[in-house]
Amino acid sequence: MAGELKRFVCRAISISPHAVALVAPVRGSTGEWVSADIEHFGRLDGGIGRPLDHRGFIMNIVATADERRKLAAKVEWYGKYKNSDAVDRRTHPRSAVEYPFSTLLFADGAIMSCLVTDFSVSGVAVSADVAPEIGAVLAVGKIIGRVNRLFSGGFAVNFINVQEPQSVEGLLFSE
Repeated sequence: MAGELKRFVCRAISISPHAVALVAPVRGSTGEWVSADIEHFGRLDGGIGRPLDHRGFIMNIVATADERRKLAAKVEWYGKYKNSDAVDRRTHPRSAVEYPFSTLLFADGAIMSCLVTDFSVSGVAVSADVAPEIGAVLAVGKIIGRVNRLFSGGFAVNFINVQEPQSVEGLLFSE
């Protein structure tokens, strides 16, 4: 591959044994090679088939017939799994939205778009083309927080104040 390999957190919004629709904080080009590690499905490789209307694309999965059969079984299993009542041990439940794009405002005044992978009333997980230092103060949307950990392709922010459940989404994703 030419150039530097970059990692970003993305969200699979639809999956089949042949393709997966992904939203991500950066755009790719048709034909560009992508590898996606997707929870419950593992690593999927393929080329970008077409862009989505929002920041994302359809990845055409490259796989053997046997790999496609196994993926089909995982897709079927996941459909059953996600509808079960699994216990969440987090202090505050996490949420996700269909259009997960927001902005980051840094202490120096720089503004950057980001993808919110999930959020709660106390914090947010973000993917962006930057890795701020742990402890850095910034705003995600209109909520101020502090970076508390880094992970492959992104970082987590604890809000300075716990937000009201009915208003947190509007503060994160409003223009």
